[in-house]
Amino acid sequence: MSTPLEASPTTPTAAATPAGASGLDACGALPREAWETVSLVELGGPFPYPDNDDKRFGNYEGALPKQKSGYYREYTVDTPGVHHRGARRIVTGGGADGDVDEWFYTADHYETFCEISGQDVAKNTATNTEATR
Repeated sequence: MSTPLEASPTTPTAAATPAGASGLDACGALPREAWETVSLVELGGPFPYPDNDDKRFGNYEGALPKQKSGYYREYTVDTPGVHHRGARRIVTGGGADGDVDEWFYTADHYETFCEISGQDVAKNTATNTEATR
């Protein structure tokens, strides 16, 4: 399956400018597994860790912009060679209306985040839709 903007399995390629309203750096290239998780979120699951995925993310570290409780949700990004959830996550913001408003990626278990552009999410969704036809 081809996905846009693939990077190494551990580190995204960050752009030099903020991605948008969040003020965080743009992710640039992401690992294939991150795009697979984005696709699962877009489809509404099923998720590989149902006890942990699609659950409220509290942003206790304060690395993401401050929002009301319940605004953020988290999803596990598989890490090849790791036999547990690992450190990588997709965190979404908003979505009460059924459409995610913001997408974020962390490779280091919430220490740092980058913002995934909605345009890149749309490209990924289109690519994966074509691949499954």
